Amino acid sequence: MDKILLGCSSCLLGKEVRYDGGHKYDSWVVDTLGTFADYFDLCPEHQCGMPIPREALNLKGSKDDYRMLSNKTAHDFTDQMLNWCAPRIEELRNLPLCGYILKSKSPSCGMERVKVYPLHGG
Repeated sequence: MDKILLGCSSCLLGKEVRYDGGHKYDSWVVDTLGTFADYFDLCPEHQCGMPIPREALNLKGSKDDYRMLSNKTAHDFTDQMLNWCAPRIEELRNLPLCGYILKSKSPSCGMERVKVYPLHGG
């Protein structure tokens, strides 16, 4: 049986790429679905050049206009992430991907319900 190819957040596959050097291994994704799928792993934060470990990030601004800022020093990673994304999207378009499994609530992978904090204050 041929396996399908899915894009998947690296941390869900057990790769230690999260801001704290950890992972979010998901046994259902790897052990159960993995019998039917191969994975093309993605970690935008690490793959765009951010170190491991690193400061945690949040999206800050408004729902329609936000930046990707580190929590403690407010370093702005928005342009670094956008510069990485454009060629990566083209690469992904050329792969025979059948879908994606992405880490929820992640500022770089989350698809919905990712909190956008006010730019200043609270």
